[in-house]
Amino acid sequence: MTFSANYIPQSDPPLPPWETLPTMYDLPSDNPEEPGLPDDFHFLQPLLLYLTFQPINWNPELVYSAADLNLYYTIEHPLWYKRPDWFGVVGVQKLYKGEDLRLSYVTWQEPAKPFVIVELLSPGTEDEDLATKQNTTDKPPSKWEVYEQILRVPYYVVFSRYTNELQAFQLVGGHYEPMNLTDGRILMPEIDLSLGLWQGSFRDIERLWLRWFTLAGELILEPTEETAVATERAIIAEQEAAQAKRKAEQLAERLRQLGVNPDEI
Repeated sequence: MTFSANYIPQSDPPLPPWETLPTMYDLPSDNPEEPGLPDDFHFLQPLLLYLTFQPINWNPELVYSAADLNLYYTIEHPLWYKRPDWFGVVGVQKLYKGEDLRLSYVTWQEPAKPFVIVELLSPGTEDEDLATKQNTTDKPPSKWEVYEQILRVPYYVVFSRYTNELQAFQLVGGHYEPMNLTDGRILMPEIDLSLGLWQGSFRDIERLWLRWFTLAGELILEPTEETAVATERAIIAEQEAAQAKRKAEQLAERLRQLGVNPDEI
């Protein structure tokens, strides 16, 4: 019997596919044109930022944030865009012109540019996010260059889930300067918020997450946490009421034993 040149020897019996085929670590999880997307972390982490971005000194109806949304940044090249992992804006309605959900964020048609942008580092996005390589003149600028020089975003935050490193940059004199963390958090007094790392469970996944705090360091709760806290407070209040009732009943019984009618006191 002869075999073709493409014959692949088989074990007896053949090994199962989970032992022989590529794993999720071997196969790309993103579009080669836009490295870093999508994966579970790029969905959950921006969601937590979205749910906890609640500037205390702003009307909630004038606070907007988005994840993985095209951000068009220059009228000179209207088709050029970046797609931040998450960005937040203040002074902008949640709906475009108060009427429609946004298909993208077109800066020359909006009343305000992003106030803060967060990028989640991936092995394939570091050059773009941190401008570690110089772009050629015939290509669009890097995210760093767009955020710093064109949009002039006041705060730019970069977080790596691989190293748990948090980097923050503030626009000072037209250039980004590294920020020092205060108690592990990035303070943004203009919106009465701070951004920092938190070890906890979000959507039943325990890990280190990036999330919003008050300036004083108190967690900004997301809806499920608010429900849990409200439930816990209700239970505590019920327990305290029951305990107070038991004490009142015990006192009344003691008074009766002493020959005193508590109803006449």
